[in-house]
Amino acid sequence: MIGIGPFSIDVVIVAISALLAWSGARVLARRLPDSPHNAAGSLLLDALLVGLVFARLGYIARWWKEYAQAPWSMIAIGDGGFSWWFGVLAALLFVGWRTRSTRALRWPVFAGVLAGVLIWAAAGGVLALLQRSAPPLPNVQLAALDERPVALDSYLGRPVVVNLWATWCPPCRREMPVFEQAQVAFPEIAFVMVNQGEQAPAIRSYLEREGLTLDHVLRDPASDTMRVMGARGLPTTLFFDSEGRLVDMHMGELTMASLKNTLARRYAQKSP
Repeated sequence: MIGIGPFSIDVVIVAISALLAWSGARVLARRLPDSPHNAAGSLLLDALLVGLVFARLGYIARWWKEYAQAPWSMIAIGDGGFSWWFGVLAALLFVGWRTRSTRALRWPVFAGVLAGVLIWAAAGGVLALLQRSAPPLPNVQLAALDERPVALDSYLGRPVVVNLWATWCPPCRREMPVFEQAQVAFPEIAFVMVNQGEQAPAIRSYLEREGLTLDHVLRDPASDTMRVMGARGLPTTLFFDSEGRLVDMHMGELTMASLKNTLARRYAQKSP
C-alpha cells in the first residue's frame, strides 16, 4: 500500500529544499566581512517567490492553448503545474540583478539556490524510486453501471489512467469534462472512472444530468481501490503503464494542461 498525495509531496520537497537553501546561504554569508547573513536569507526568500511565480508562468506559456480554453485554471495551482527549471533560471537572474551593487552577497545566495536545486532533484529521484516499487494495477473486482462484473486489471495491455471519484465531490465534478475530452484525444489510453461507494442510479443520473459521455465508468461500492492503493482523498488519479506499473499519481483536481503534461512525460504522448 502506498499513500497518495503527490502534489502535497512536491510541496514538502520544495519547502525542505527552500529551507536548506536559506540555511546554506546564511551560513556561507557569515564568512563574509560584516556577516550579512540576514540579508542573504531575505534575498533568497525573495528569489524563491520570484522563482515560483515564473515557474507557474512558464508552465502556463507551455500549455497556453489548454489554459486559454479554461482561463480560471491558470490560478488552480493544485494541479501541480510548474516549469521548475524556468523558475530556477528566473531566481538566479533575480539574485544577479539584486546583488549588482553588493557582489559579495551574490555567491552565498547563488550557492544556496543551487544547493536547494540539488536537494530537490535528489528528493525527486527518491520519490521516483518509491513510485516504481508501488503496487501494480490491482486485481479489484468492480461493476459496470449495468452491474456487469469488471476486473480492474482487465485493462492491462495498454496505458491506464484510473480516476477515483464520487458525485458528491466538487473537484471530481469539475475535472470530469477534462477526462471526457482526454478519452477522445488519446484513444490508445484507457481512462477508467472508478466511482467510490455510490449506487448505479445515482451515478447514472449525475452523468445524464451533466451530459457526460465517458467510456469506462465503474462502481467500487466498498471503495476497495482506495484501500488497496492507499488513497487518502478524492479525486485521486493513478497513471499505469501497459504492464500495470504505477508511473505517476495525483491527488486533487486535474486541469487539461496538467493531465496532458503527465501523459506527455509518462507515455511519450504528443499533445494533439
